[in-house]
Amino acid sequence: MWSTNNSVNNKENKSNQRLETLGMTSPISMASPKQIDLVRTKELESALNKFGVFESAHELNHRMMVLGKLYFLVKEWIKSVSIKCNLPESVAESVGGKVCTFGSYRLGVHSRGADIDALCVAPKHVSRNEFFESFYELLRQQSEVTELRAVEEAFVPVIKMNFDGIEIDMLFARLFQKEIPDSMDLQDDNVLKNLDQKCVRSLNGCRVTDEILRLVPNVDTFRLTLRAIKLWAKKHGIYSNVLGYLGGVSWAMLVARTCQLYPRAASATLVHKFFLIFSKWQWPQPVLLKQPANASLGFATWDPRVNVTDRYHLMPIITPAYPQQNSTFNVSQSTRSIMMSEFQIGLQITDEIMLGKTQWDKLFDPPPFFTKYKHFIILIVTSSSAKEHLEWTGLVESKLRFLIGTLERNESITLAHINPESYSMPESQKDPKTQCSMWFIGLEFQKINELNLDLTQDIQQFTENVNKHARNIHMYTETMQLEARHVRRKQLSQYLPPGVIRKERQLSLTTVKNASTPDSRKRRSTDPPATESANKKCKISCSEVNSTTFDESSNTSSLVTNDDSSNSFETSLSNTMTSSTVQSAENGPTKTVCT
Repeated sequence: MWSTNNSVNNKENKSNQRLETLGMTSPISMASPKQIDLVRTKELESALNKFGVFESAHELNHRMMVLGKLYFLVKEWIKSVSIKCNLPESVAESVGGKVCTFGSYRLGVHSRGADIDALCVAPKHVSRNEFFESFYELLRQQSEVTELRAVEEAFVPVIKMNFDGIEIDMLFARLFQKEIPDSMDLQDDNVLKNLDQKCVRSLNGCRVTDEILRLVPNVDTFRLTLRAIKLWAKKHGIYSNVLGYLGGVSWAMLVARTCQLYPRAASATLVHKFFLIFSKWQWPQPVLLKQPANASLGFATWDPRVNVTDRYHLMPIITPAYPQQNSTFNVSQSTRSIMMSEFQIGLQITDEIMLGKTQWDKLFDPPPFFTKYKHFIILIVTSSSAKEHLEWTGLVESKLRFLIGTLERNESITLAHINPESYSMPESQKDPKTQCSMWFIGLEFQKINELNLDLTQDIQQFTENVNKHARNIHMYTETMQLEARHVRRKQLSQYLPPGVIRKERQLSLTTVKNASTPDSRKRRSTDPPATESANKKCKISCSEVNSTTFDESSNTSSLVTNDDSSNSFETSLSNTMTSSTVQSAENGPTKTVCT
């Protein structure tokens, strides 16, 4: 009897010890879920079902079939390259090669229609040039493959394709190995020996994804929580690494950190705690899932003590696999401000959900964008063919964050809010022979009387840089056009599909009506008096519009201020790398110095 109890206790102690060692600090709470938490989790799962985030068995089987075909093509290609390198056919048969997945598919949180991130791992005699030449040609010959394009000049070179209805981004890594067996463990740091930077970056996706799964206490609750946070981020327009928000791996690491701090909590509780933690997080204090390790292989890692540029990262979220990198280096002052506001709003909504005052659907209601700002910059991208347009829009999108940075440096602009969704111009407004996409940037300005603002030079510099880059990589053609226009809110109907603004207004009215309680109608201490911004006038001009007078007082957008003083559990959240901040006299970027 005693030995049985001791055995059970020993197992529990080992389990507790494992939970306590996950992450940089011990958990905030080891409490198990209550019955009401399980009920809220069931409600969350039902709400997610409405948005199609769960794939059917048929769709999952189709993905596996496509990956099987891709795996077969990789094997055959590596064999043919080996024979071309004068290896005997018997040896060429055994050199191996493999296809690994990473990202949302590997994490188990992909939704219907989502793409697959894949990595081709090849032995040392197979070059990157072969991947972008002979393997690309092999893919082009497949009847199932469409929208095939190679992006060799990218930071992480990739082949993009649609394989039998599924979007696939395929990377390449050549290991310094004669053979690549299917059983090879890519988590071993030694696989990085003698590799170039491009191969290391390509391997990083698989290594980080697997490490995240290893560092969470309960994979199932992690996955459901991450599905909810990803859907929320997409609905709220803050899911895009390339535009300066957070990408999939960054959201996964924030959720993983939440799981480490509440290792036994149900998914509903974890969603609530996610907003609680990161609405109060002391950025630029970094988020880490484990103590950074140095494999001494000579690759640069994120370390503000050594790398000066790392001190200026605004929202560092550090990948757990060597070489550790900041996954959010694209974040700007504006995008961080927007995300912090959304964290605050998410906390308010989940407070109500956990108290039973509202439903999960409210968390996934998209916030207003076109009715939030009065002034916009519209970037119009046009080209002559679908294939050309795919490449051209991809290049412009990758450069948009530089325009946001330029706008932020203008003293008259307090916020430049880029909407990640691109829109097609209405048929009545464009040439029927061209392809057209548009991005919208909402602007907030300083409350200054008679403000004169000319953005012509900033926008012209941006367009020139994009065109120059397109020429350097031999992409540019005369039919590729990039145009910027400044428009007022009342002019948006000329550019947007019918009903977009009307739908936003209806949703806003519903939200206001639901929030119209006696307490909510009282003016908060942070709200400006009604007359504060009266008679505010300024002028704005850019390359498409001459100086135009407008009334600044109708720009009613606001951000929820993060109250750092309310962080009552700061010591529980702090990582072993403590940071001090230095703010420049000109309100420049915050510097982080790790000690």
